[in-house]
Amino acid sequence: MATLSSQMNIIVEKTRNLIQLCEALQEENDLLKLEVQSLQVAFETSSAKVQQLEEKLKALAVAKSLEESDVDREAINEKILDTKQKINDFVREIDKCIGLLK
Repeated sequence: MATLSSQMNIIVEKTRNLIQLCEALQEENDLLKLEVQSLQVAFETSSAKVQQLEEKLKALAVAKSLEESDVDREAINEKILDTKQKINDFVREIDKCIGLLK
């Protein structure tokens, strides 16, 4: 009977240890679930921020392309004015030549 009683005590002790281990693992599991939730929120927040930054980047690219086209227009307008000035100079020179021929 003593062996049966000692075996029963061993089983009870191991059961207590298993229950304690199970409780500890349950607490750890709960903590890990909370950590997963917080990481999901952080991921969603960072994803939203990335999307906002991508939209800003697209807007900046459009603004830059418009700015470059304005610079190109200014250069073209400047060349047109130079060309008009040269044509006017040629016309004056031709008028002078015609005046000399008369």
